[in-house]
Amino acid sequence: MPTQEPHPGRPQIAARVLLATALLALGIWTLWEFLPALVWAGIIAIAIGPAYRVLETRFPPGKHNLLLPSVFTALVALVFIAPLAFAGLRVAREWHIIVHILTDARQSGLPAPDWVPHLPWVGDQALAWWNEHLADKDSAAELLQRIDRVQLLGTSRAIGAGLARRAIQFGFSLMTLFFLLKDGDALAAQMRRASARALGPSGERLGEQVIASVHGTVNGLVLVGLAEGVLLGIIYAFAGVPHPAIFGAITAVAAMIPMGAPLVFGLAALILLGQGAQGAAIVVLASGMIVTFVADHFVRPVLIGGATKLPFLWVLFGILGGVATWGLLGLFLGPAVMAALIMLWREWTAEAEAPAEASPPAEVD
Repeated sequence: MPTQEPHPGRPQIAARVLLATALLALGIWTLWEFLPALVWAGIIAIAIGPAYRVLETRFPPGKHNLLLPSVFTALVALVFIAPLAFAGLRVAREWHIIVHILTDARQSGLPAPDWVPHLPWVGDQALAWWNEHLADKDSAAELLQRIDRVQLLGTSRAIGAGLARRAIQFGFSLMTLFFLLKDGDALAAQMRRASARALGPSGERLGEQVIASVHGTVNGLVLVGLAEGVLLGIIYAFAGVPHPAIFGAITAVAAMIPMGAPLVFGLAALILLGQGAQGAAIVVLASGMIVTFVADHFVRPVLIGGATKLPFLWVLFGILGGVATWGLLGLFLGPAVMAALIMLWREWTAEAEAPAEASPPAEVD
């Protein structure tokens, strides 16, 4: 008969816990630079999970086990790369115009545009400053010469290095996303077993709550933000805002952050006001306020709060605190962390109150 391994004593258990903690710390330290890429891949995998499962049921794993993850990974890459490529082409196309304007400013000065005096509240001051510093060629040359070329070169290099680092992280996110989609079922089963061993039944409920929070945040922030961008982009086009498609795309991105969209449609209204189109400016400003009010006070609380089972105040704190702590990644991590904490709090307080409710009050003779 095989000999049974003796039950580990306290020294062995302490040694195992210490070794596991040390290995976990070393693993996090080793992967620290890649953690954002891994977290982004997890968030994207959770967000596109329902659509992936629908196609996976129609094309069961087998010979399609590599095709479906590859197609979905390529589509995600296209969704992120296509707008950036479009913006880069637009900037490259407009760059020679900017260089031509700066050259003319150095040689003959730069007259104030017609819309500058019509700016609300600051039109006269803006026109006076422009005439003093840019209208005359000597003043314009002196102002432009104050720009430190060395500092500009250093800034451009820093921006280039940051973009290269983001591109590398995005590549690792795509690679991780492919393997998450390919082996997602096996990984989910392993995580369920691990959470059951570590936390009991609460572990699986906690994981489901985090996944639901990510789904609700994606729907409430990303999809609602895109809808705001589309609606306001159409309004920009009819109102005569220059480059309405670009303004709509910027509005969609800004609308994902609370109170971000008013900055964009407020700028569009100022541009129209400067061009003398007061009626169109009022339409853009009023439409933007109505769209964002409905989205922030009715649509998002239902989508995010319903999925996370959180009051919208805690959702708002999670989003703002997450952005302040983790940047753009905090848009999704913040509400997920708050949802997990609130769930643990509710379970802990419910278990603490259960004995007191179950025991009848003592009778007094």
